[in-house]
Parts: sequence; structure tokens; C-alpha cells
Amino acid sequence: CHSSGTSPRQSPSPSHNKQAAGNVSASAAASTSASASASESDLVSHHLAAAPTTPTTLATMPPRVPIPPLSILPLTSIVRTWVITTISSTRLLTPSLAALSIIAHAQGPILSPERNRYLRYLIKKTIYKQFCAGENDAEVKQTVDGLLKLGYKGVILGYAKEVVMNESQAGKLNESHAGKLESSGDNDAAKACIRNEINPWAQGTLRTVQMTSPGDFVGLKFTGAGSQALFDLSKKTGPSAALKEAIDSICDLAAARDVRLLFDAEQQAVQAGIDAWTLRYMREYNGKTPGKAVVYGTYQAYLKATPSILASHLAAARKDGFTLGVKLVRGAYLGSDPRHLIHDTKAETDDCYDSISASLARRSYGSVLKPAPGETEFPPVDVVLAGHNHTSVRKIRALRDEQAKNGGEQIDLVYAQLQGMADEVSCDLVLAGRVNAGETKVDIPKAYKYLVWGTTGECMKYLLRRAQENKDAVQRTRDGRKAHTAEVWRRIKATFGFGPRF
Repeated sequence: CHSSGTSPRQSPSPSHNKQAAGNVSASAAASTSASASASESDLVSHHLAAAPTTPTTLATMPPRVPIPPLSILPLTSIVRTWVITTISSTRLLTPSLAALSIIAHAQGPILSPERNRYLRYLIKKTIYKQFCAGENDAEVKQTVDGLLKLGYKGVILGYAKEVVMNESQAGKLNESHAGKLESSGDNDAAKACIRNEINPWAQGTLRTVQMTSPGDFVGLKFTGAGSQALFDLSKKTGPSAALKEAIDSICDLAAARDVRLLFDAEQQAVQAGIDAWTLRYMREYNGKTPGKAVVYGTYQAYLKATPSILASHLAAARKDGFTLGVKLVRGAYLGSDPRHLIHDTKAETDDCYDSISASLARRSYGSVLKPAPGETEFPPVDVVLAGHNHTSVRKIRALRDEQAKNGGEQIDLVYAQLQGMADEVSCDLVLAGRVNAGETKVDIPKAYKYLVWGTTGECMKYLLRRAQENKDAVQRTRDGRKAHTAEVWRRIKATFGFGPRF
């Protein structure tokens, strides 16, 4: 993950894997080869490390202890997550959110983390470290290397600069012509927009692509390019000349480095424009290599219109002969998107997400993802399933295990969770990937972590959204806290000999 040049992605070292699997001896591995295709809960335990060298029947072997998914994480990460989820699932969250919102929008010398070094240090050592990759190339590389050593297949890296509007601001944007700078005749204003907004965003995103390795993803948020991008998107026009040049350069570099781009979904005031731009760049870049997507669009399952929008994009992919890149999420703008556009219940959102993911994995239409009029053939798709719901992940894993068992065709699919969240889901995927490695009759899940980089000040709005997301998912946050609490107690008991060490 150097800032220049391309370095091959290093997989976890054999010594690391040996240690993570409980120092399984060669003789023990040989004696248990008959159960190599067992599930991850039966494969590795502390008992295997002490397996006898004399023949032992299955009836006399001691029971095996499953590896807890969170056992692969360092203690500092466990404790930090426990503290944050404890705050997020109690009444402390409301005042914490209020304080974080003030800091995220502060410009003064006391409350701005860019101007107050003591506040910056406090934030960077707590919530910033939990959710973000770093402020520069060296810090990002250290964070990414740590994830790879744990067993993640790669990362989704994003540049933190973004613009988040409330519903009132979004409404004013649609009525405004202030953003139409490049064609307004005001050369000074246009040059200032390019110099102060578009160019810094482009440079930051290009640097992000350079930080990643082949096979990684880069998240791209168009509104980070500023007022011109906001105007173009809200009016559903193509990008202005300077903005188009910037996006083209980002896509060209990503394609050359074998890095994939995730065009982020944003608020509904600009989402229709983002959909149009996404299809435009998919047509240009996803048809160059058959069966491989460079550009992915983001589809939010909590929106009622998502199945029909995705169906129309699938029809376009079939007609124009390109692979549709799909990043499926539940949604992240519940607090700002118009409520009537969103499913009425969480159960409806869950059903939409699960049904779409199953249709994509099977490459077949269903009761939720229905074909566009006149369509019957399902085009090639590459998929990123981004989500923290363990039930949804288990459903799609079971489907893909069945496909692998029967020798069926499988699409390119990876799982992604946000850095600092849903570690119990991510670590379960990582362990399954380790256990299933080399198997042919079971799916080998590929787990990725999504994280952003940037200065503490640049990351504040992103951190605020993560905190708000925890507020909107209280039960999931409580489940995460329980899982981390159990892991802390397990390690304490193991220290005093009351349980296995992993």
C-alpha cells in the first residue's frame, strides 16, 4: 500500500496462521485430515495442540472447542470497541452525539480539531482510531497491514472529504443556481471552485487509489468535489468539464492498477444524478474486460424504489454488454432522506436486502428483484455485500455453500463491514476463509473492511454519521457489546487457566 508504484498483496505469513490456529502441530494435523472439510466450529481447538501421538479413536478424543471469532483481534481493539458500544447503547449516546455534531461543524480555535491539538489528540486516540485508517500514507499502510495479518482479503479505502446536507439544505440546492459556476460566465468564481474544491478532491482520491493494492476497492463520494458537483448532480446533468476530467483520471488510474471503484450512494437530492453518472462510467470501464467490473454502483435496500432501479440497470448492462458492479447496502441516510421513500418497517428492508442478494448470487430474478419490461436474461454481475446483519450474511453463505457443493456457477462476491463495527460478523467470515481455504465443495468467503483516511477534521462528518448509525441500530449495537463483553471475560478466565487460549 505504498503511495506510488504497485506492490503485490502479501497474504498472512505461515507462522502467523499457525499461531492463530492454536499452534496446531504437524502430527495433529495429519491425524485429523479426515475431518478437513468440517465446519470452522469443529476444526481448530486447544485440544488439537496437545493431541497424543499414539492412535486415538474418535470415541476417546476430548471434545473440540470452537474458536471464538473475536479471539483473532488484539485486546486493545476489543476494549476500545466495548467502550464505544457501551456508550452507543446507553443514554450517554444522546449527549455524545450532540457534542460530536458541534465538533464536526466547528471552525473556532477551541472546538475545531484542526486548530486544537489537545482535542485532536483525544479524538484521534479514541473514535478516530476505531473507525479511520490514518492521516497519511504511513499510518494507512500500518492499519491496512494489520487487517491483512488478521486474514482479511483486502480493504475498501475512502477519502473522508464529503458534504452532508440536511433536508432543508437539499431542498434549497434544487432551487439554486449558485453551483452552476463553470458555465455561468463568472470566470473568477469558476476558477476558485476548481482550485479550492474539485482539484483537492481529485488529488485526495487519486492518492487513495495509489495507497491501495490490486484487488482492493476505493470508495468514491462525488459530493466531496464541492458545489459544482452538487449542482450538476441535483440537476441530473453530466459532470462539468473540470469535474469530468477529474473523474476520468481517477477511473483511468484505478483500471491501470487493478483497483475497483465503489461510487457511493448519497442523499436523495443528488442520488438520481449519481445513478446516471454510475451507468455512464460502467459502460465505459466495465465492458473492457469481459466478466469484470471496475466501477460499482451502490444500491440502498431501505428505499422502496431500489428493486426497480437495479432492474433497469441490469437491463442496461445486458443491452450494452457490460458487467454490472453492485454494492448492496441497507442505507445510511435515514435521518436526512424523505421518510416516505423508505420502507415502513425494518422487516421490509431486511426482506428487500435478502431477496436482492439471493437474486444476484443466483443471477436470477425473483419476487422482489423483478425483471424490467421485456427482460428475461440476467447479465454478468460482480457484487459487494456490505452489511452488519449476521442473519443476512449467514443466508447468503448457505446459498453459496450449496452452489459450491453442487459445482454450480458462482459470481464474484465479497463481504464488507465498516472498520470498527460488526467485528463479530467480520471475524466469523475471516475464520471461515481460513478454515475453508483449499476446499472445493464449500464456499471460501472473502472479507473486506471499509475505512476512510484523512485528517481528524476531514473525518469528523464521517465519524458523526457512524455514531448516528449506531443510534439507529441500537439492538445491533447491544449485541456487539455483549459479544465483546463475553470475549473480554473469556480472555480473563483463560489467563487464570479457566479456559482455552487461542
